[in-house]
Amino acid sequence: RTIGDRIGEAKASGNLGNTLKILGQFDEAVVCCQRHLDISQEQGDKVGEARALYNIGNVYHAKGKHLSWNMAQDPGCLPREVKETLQKASEYYERNLSLVKELGDRAAQGRAYGNLGNTQYLLGNFSEAIAFHKERLAIAKEFGDKAAERRAYSNLGNAHIFLARFDISAEYYKKTLQLSRQLKDQAVEAQACYSLGNTYTLLQDYERAIEYHLKHLVIAQELGDR
Repeated sequence: RTIGDRIGEAKASGNLGNTLKILGQFDEAVVCCQRHLDISQEQGDKVGEARALYNIGNVYHAKGKHLSWNMAQDPGCLPREVKETLQKASEYYERNLSLVKELGDRAAQGRAYGNLGNTQYLLGNFSEAIAFHKERLAIAKEFGDKAAERRAYSNLGNAHIFLARFDISAEYYKKTLQLSRQLKDQAVEAQACYSLGNTYTLLQDYERAIEYHLKHLVIAQELGDR
């Protein structure tokens, strides 16, 4: 501010916002991220503007998740305050998405699609969540980003469960399992086995359910995860 560096002030405000978000001070975080947005728009800095929109989305997303943690409920069954907070997150992600499309930034589009999928899932809009996660998946494959691809499969599996499409969920969870083995991530592998066990229980294929729950158990014991 002293040297009149507006872009620098904008970036510093954005960093403050992200730090306050991590500290759980969501309202203060929004104020700082909004300053980042205002200055970026004033300076015609499209990249900064896109980043600020994404960060504000993240703050509302984190706040929504934080508020809903206190109530163990299924996605979609949310109190008004939580719903409104997640809808705000979704709006900012949408604005970010249209701007990064304009800028031709595919990696940023991937992140926006993933977050839109997650917020729509929490809001109980499962078909919308699926559409966003499919876009996320396509971009992850484009970049050869195996970790993002794995997350997309997992999220697609979860959303199909709530639409009672258990057979489709099982296919997505199998792809999650395959990738978690490729990535040598045992905790995620265990989680995928657990999801498959539950899905086969819903499909009333109890032999296979047992098989996957046993695999989950073995990895949990290996990891010493009580």
